[in-house]
Amino acid sequence: MQIRLGELAVRLGVSLRGDGEVVVDHVAQLDSAGAGSLSFLGDPAYRAHLARTHASAVILKESDAADARVPVLLSDNPYLTFARAVRLLHPQPEVVGGIHPSAVVDPGAQVDPTAWIGPLTVLEAGVVVGPRVFVGPGCILGEGVEVGADSRLTARVTLCAGTRVGQRALIHPGAVIGREGFGFAKDGERWVRIPQVGRALLGDDVEIGANTSVDRGAIGDTVIGHGVKLDNHIQIGHNVVVGDNTAMAANTGISGSTRIGRNCTIAGAVGMAGHLEIGDNVHFTGMAMVTRSFKEPGVYSSGIPAMPNADWRRNAARFRHLDELTRRVKQLETLIANMNATHEREES
Repeated sequence: MQIRLGELAVRLGVSLRGDGEVVVDHVAQLDSAGAGSLSFLGDPAYRAHLARTHASAVILKESDAADARVPVLLSDNPYLTFARAVRLLHPQPEVVGGIHPSAVVDPGAQVDPTAWIGPLTVLEAGVVVGPRVFVGPGCILGEGVEVGADSRLTARVTLCAGTRVGQRALIHPGAVIGREGFGFAKDGERWVRIPQVGRALLGDDVEIGANTSVDRGAIGDTVIGHGVKLDNHIQIGHNVVVGDNTAMAANTGISGSTRIGRNCTIAGAVGMAGHLEIGDNVHFTGMAMVTRSFKEPGVYSSGIPAMPNADWRRNAARFRHLDELTRRVKQLETLIANMNATHEREES
């Protein structure tokens, strides 16, 4: 959509420096922006692009405004302001209520008249779809599934029986919510599946990435709190609880019955063992292997950064001798302590 900078500044709650009659209608990167585009500067590393950009306007901090040659919107948090601007300039199309002729809807399902049910979608008995919900093509909503108002299932989303999705959720293609978790008991040399009879419950404003899986609870429920953001290719095990406003990056795996607090960030490819307690405001860096509980706020890391192969080979060879080296150091510490004690006795 088109909007004048003066109006945009008011709607974003920021100050404008420059011509308020300039019109923008899309967003773009600083180095590739053209007429009519809005860009932003959030990282000082890209400041060099500011003087050369062809954007019609830029969102930035006051401290960077002197380098701009175009109108600017001043913000203490340019990235957040830009995110809000994108929603204004590139709004989602409004949901038009209806059911595609190829959809299969059980007579016992309840679909709000303002919701859209896309082609080749299946709604089983007891499904409840709220106002202005968008259910894209090829989705499957199992028995008793509930989807709250203004949620969006983009395409090929599977919500297994009993799953509940809150309001304003966004679930991307290929996501599977509420499948039976990985639960087996050993019978001799054979594995016997343990039926998973809990549910998967998603709060309001949750986003689930493409091909991410959230298992149902084994007995109780798997709970994804309000405002949680899950990236692509994440595995959430049965009975996991994820606190409000926690975010996880791609390829992370959370084992069953682990509880994660509020406002945590979990970077890419983190592996987390089961039955752990993770407190509020805990942050794990990429590829961390979490094998114990972390209840105190802070930043935690593990994994080994990439290095030249020759260095890695030397370090790996030395790693095999760490246990021996530790024993030798302890022996030396004991020997030195004994020598010091003998020396003190002699002096006295």
